[in-house]
Amino acid sequence: MSSLRMLMFVCLAALAGCASDPPVQISASTWRQVDSDIAAASRTASAQAREHALTAMQRWMTLVYRETDEEFIPWFSSYWTQQWLSIKVSWYKLSAGDEQDPTVNRLALYLQEQYQEIVLEPVAEKIEPKQIMEGSTRLYVRQLQHHVPGIGQRHGIPAEQFDQRLKDIPAITLAPGASLYQLLHADPPDKLPAYKALLERISSTPGGAGDWSTNPGISSVAQRTSKRLVGELTTSGAASAVSAMVGRAAGMTLSLGVALFTAIARADERPDTEAQLRKNLNAAFDQEWQELVRSPERGVLAGVHQLSGQIEGGLVWSAPVRFEPTAPGQPLWGGGSD
Repeated sequence: MSSLRMLMFVCLAALAGCASDPPVQISASTWRQVDSDIAAASRTASAQAREHALTAMQRWMTLVYRETDEEFIPWFSSYWTQQWLSIKVSWYKLSAGDEQDPTVNRLALYLQEQYQEIVLEPVAEKIEPKQIMEGSTRLYVRQLQHHVPGIGQRHGIPAEQFDQRLKDIPAITLAPGASLYQLLHADPPDKLPAYKALLERISSTPGGAGDWSTNPGISSVAQRTSKRLVGELTTSGAASAVSAMVGRAAGMTLSLGVALFTAIARADERPDTEAQLRKNLNAAFDQEWQELVRSPERGVLAGVHQLSGQIEGGLVWSAPVRFEPTAPGQPLWGGGSD
């Protein structure tokens, strides 16, 4: 029994000694190198996410151009569409009185809605900027999950101390907030409430990846086109007034003559009309493509920009980093903690 007591005492003493062992002392230069390696992993992950986003955006733009060229422009320039637009302009003008701007604005909105239905919705069934944004952000996180965990072991840092360092680095400050440790251990990252809130905020940004069709460049094309159509259709609408004054039979003959003349004139002008519309739309989409790729707030790389900016900004090796979740409406990231 005494031997058993002695053995138990030795075991308890050993356990107590282990519990009281101080953390391994890690030099400042080692922590500096750890932070440098984390930053390098973030930059590598960002580059891979950017390459993915650019490839996906090129595919998206190719589909948008094709649907515009094959579906929307022939629809817009067809004789029957132009006649239907004439009817809509007449109806809008009856509602607006002598004011032109409400008519122009309503027709522009109608053209945007048609473009959404004819071009953007079919393309979105295959690919869209919001999906690209979410995919590039997931790829960035996945690359971090692959490269960061081995950094501590490579520098001989105990897992518990390395994990604590990761917990001190803010990854998302948007409430409820998340540390780099939480981001790396979320599988998938969508399980993190802060990560979901970040993506939702980017998607809901006006003109952003989830709402890019409201871009001023695109709406301005509809506005210019609408203004030209209203001017043309208002002028040609004089035939209807003449028709009402000369009587039904003569008016019908006049209307048919005007319709035939209009059809011939528009057929002759159709190539120029299509070329100009194609040029305007292509210019607007080129501008939008650049904005969706470059914008750190609303583009397809916005999630990557904001995660990498927050993480790399929080790599302050000389002092522990503390962060508080950011309230809605405040900037998502802006560098490291002081």
